[in-house]
Amino acid sequence: MSLVRAQVAVGQRPAGSSQLRNLAVTLRDTLGAEPGARVRAHFEPFPSTGPQRGLRNLVGVLSGRAPAILIGAHYDTEWHPKGFIGANDGAAGTAAVLELARALPDTLPENHREIRFVLFDGEEDSPGCTDRDFQFCALRGSRAYAAAHPRQIGDMILLDYIANRGAQIRREANSNQALWDQLRQAADQVGAADMFPAGLQGGVLDDHIPFLEQAVPSIDLIDFNYAYADTLEDTVDKLDPAVLDKVGETVAQLVVDMNG
Repeated sequence: MSLVRAQVAVGQRPAGSSQLRNLAVTLRDTLGAEPGARVRAHFEPFPSTGPQRGLRNLVGVLSGRAPAILIGAHYDTEWHPKGFIGANDGAAGTAAVLELARALPDTLPENHREIRFVLFDGEEDSPGCTDRDFQFCALRGSRAYAAAHPRQIGDMILLDYIANRGAQIRREANSNQALWDQLRQAADQVGAADMFPAGLQGGVLDDHIPFLEQAVPSIDLIDFNYAYADTLEDTVDKLDPAVLDKVGETVAQLVVDMNG
């Protein structure tokens, strides 16, 4: 939760803003910029033309065997409404990715798969984007990353609205069924089965879509019934540390199981 608070303290931080670029340096250092870090972090710029110009993904790599497991979230916020700080919509998922990068290296077996911890820039729509064009003028970071790394990712786990009080995270309709079944088994192992009930929620255009389009088994952990989505009320007081912990423990157990 301290990682969530540090992000929202910056205020609104849409893609391309100075607020986000400055925060990104702190996130990189937290992820693993120091010499000798087991997870080594770096910025990966987008192609230099078009609406994504100047944006960059933040990538941490824990070396291992192929194919890689990608754990991702987006670290930008909506550019509207003015003052939006995105405690659940961006900050919570980002915090979970950073904490997983800290914890997993000491948990995985020696011959583990490579793990990539990716914070996507430009997930939110840009000014002038319409609902019809969302998947092209948003999801910019995940599209850029998927295009730059074909056939390298074996599974993708996306963390989005994952910390709201009372969260019930059912399978998002686009998410891979087999990988979701593994996630629910992991949740049961760590005592978090109540967070991931059976059933289905509607499909969401989110950062897992570019990977699904490359036939990469991918899942989106998102409670799309979050009452404060896209509003000025998406603030830290709407979050529950116990929920964030259960989601993080579940994902950690899933990755361990995928390396068993």
